[in-house]
Amino acid sequence: MHITPELIAMLALVALVAGFIDAMAGGGGLLTIPALLASGIPPVYALGTNKLQSCFGTGGAFLAFARKGHIDFRRFGVPAACVLAGAALGAFVLQSINSAFLSGFVPALLIAMAIYFLVAPKMGEDDRHARLAPAGLAQLLAAIGFYDGFFGPGTGSFFTAALVGLAGLGMVRAIAHAKFFNFASNLAGLAVLVASGKVLWTLGFAMAAGSILGNQLGALAAMRFGGRGVRPLLVVMSLALTANLLMNPANPLRLWIGL
Repeated sequence: MHITPELIAMLALVALVAGFIDAMAGGGGLLTIPALLASGIPPVYALGTNKLQSCFGTGGAFLAFARKGHIDFRRFGVPAACVLAGAALGAFVLQSINSAFLSGFVPALLIAMAIYFLVAPKMGEDDRHARLAPAGLAQLLAAIGFYDGFFGPGTGSFFTAALVGLAGLGMVRAIAHAKFFNFASNLAGLAVLVASGKVLWTLGFAMAAGSILGNQLGALAAMRFGGRGVRPLLVVMSLALTANLLMNPANPLRLWIGL
């Protein structure tokens, strides 16, 4: 696997844009994972390397929100531990999946995530009463953590939607806590994938630099403007990159659907 300096620079720029979008509305992985796969990186290594750069980016955004007092560690400490456990299990299961299956499965998931972003309802800015008991919320967040450990794109939006719709948080506080949970799930998933040697370190750290800058800018924009205006861009770019993956005649998904 030959990774050129030009490829590293291009993927670092993708990570910057994805980090900005991710901090505002979640879903940055919808850009970075297709970009990694389109560069010829095997699926498990693409997911592991993406986990490394995402860990730095979400960590930076989480700290930005925490410094502004938007994180309630007392209320959400136990759910964060559940997210950690779920993500570690998801990353473990990921490595038992055949790489050929992943090559076809990942584009299908990306298309599903793009559709979700296209049709998902808008979320309000104000806090409301919680609709789910703490134990139920912790289980749901653990399931989202499992998804993040196994795949990842859209995780931030899933956390945000759960916190707005079921925990009663307003948009900015929900985005802030989604970064907290996403950072926890990224740490757990990364630890498992690092132990298995599924991370490309040089590329991952270059993308991490872009992700940190993008997430910092996105966090500031989210606190000032909320998470509006990024979904259409996210959907269009995700579908374009996914289409690029499906142009490869060897992609298993093309064979499964008869293309």
